[in-house]
Amino acid sequence: MKGRFAPSPTGIMHLGNVMCALLSWLSAKSKGGTWVLRIEDLDPDRSRRQFADRLMRDLEWLGLKWDEGPYFQSERHERYAVALERLCKMDLVYPCFCTRADIMATQAPHESDGRIVYAGTCRARTYNKEDMERAALRLKVPDREIAFTDGHYGPQRLNLSRHCGDFVIRRKDGAWAYQLAVVVDDAEMGITEVVRGSDLLLSSPQQIYLAELLGYPLPSFIHLPLLCNAQGQRLSKRDKSLDMEALRANFTAEEIIGRLAFLTGLKPDNAPCTAEQLLPLFSWDKLPPERQIGL
Repeated sequence: MKGRFAPSPTGIMHLGNVMCALLSWLSAKSKGGTWVLRIEDLDPDRSRRQFADRLMRDLEWLGLKWDEGPYFQSERHERYAVALERLCKMDLVYPCFCTRADIMATQAPHESDGRIVYAGTCRARTYNKEDMERAALRLKVPDREIAFTDGHYGPQRLNLSRHCGDFVIRRKDGAWAYQLAVVVDDAEMGITEVVRGSDLLLSSPQQIYLAELLGYPLPSFIHLPLLCNAQGQRLSKRDKSLDMEALRANFTAEEIIGRLAFLTGLKPDNAPCTAEQLLPLFSWDKLPPERQIGL
């Protein structure tokens, strides 16, 4: 069994990121598995090496030591290019010149999560090799339902065409899109369990479809409730009072771990403890069924 934690180095980790790391670590370690650290630094405009270095120091301070890695997506461009070439040979990739404004003007947001489903405007147009180099690249999806069982939220079913639409796998600026990179990385790193926030639940069908096209084995998916602040908003890296800089200044590592253990149902109280001490208590069955956990 091999799990992973795959943060983006676009800021300092907040308590929600730490919760995901802790539960992923506990799940892997409780099964005698390996825990991989992968830095998802695909966005050249927002990713910073100092944030990657900081989050690694914070993980070590919390007692969450990885067994393999860190891997950096920014060093794996050639692997994504190989996957893209395979998809192109299947005649499943086309250039898209639509701006976000164009897409917003032709399609209303999906009712459940606000995502925009691409209408396929550029799918039927003719194009040449130069177009493929200077435009965003989209993957064609069929009118097909993808079904899978999430380890926490149970059976899931979603139609690719109606709920996702043809999706970007390489941006116009040449940066690789999350969906392609994560599928390639999880497969080539041998990841068997993906633990992440429920905000990414609807990405799973796209990733399952991509993995099937590329002949990759599928990992299991476990999506977590999102931690929310006092206003009911999910935590973000803008919540400075709950990022690791503020938390380390005011609490011990054991106090943070203990609080998260209480919030996620692993312990009946928030008494300080270490991650190691939670191993015999860990069970996914204890996690609250809601999509959000309030602080």
